[in-house]
Amino acid sequence: MSTALPRHVIDFANPDLAPRETEINDPAVVDAPYRSSSWRHFVRPDKNAVAGIWEAGPHLERCQCDYDELCHILEGTVRLTDVEGVSRTFTAGDSFVVASGFNGMWENLTPVRKVYFILG
Repeated sequence: MSTALPRHVIDFANPDLAPRETEINDPAVVDAPYRSSSWRHFVRPDKNAVAGIWEAGPHLERCQCDYDELCHILEGTVRLTDVEGVSRTFTAGDSFVVASGFNGMWENLTPVRKVYFILG
């Protein structure tokens, strides 16, 4: 069986791609510092697009999104709450879009691993 990919097809199971490690520690943004890992499998600066795998432990982050993000939760549980206090919880297997203009909180209630596609 061939391991070659068709042209313009990107396999997210690339074991050679090193993660980007990030620490978020701004108290205006997060309740407590946390670290995340992100594997950027697809980057198209000309289209303001990036896609890959992201993971992080439990945390609460305040966000004002100026981009659209498709999320598919692979592991864990997240809760999104808007500034009006309306919240929704998503678990492994759920897919959703956080649209530009979202203002509220993203909470990882457990360690989370997700597939993401950001269009900014």
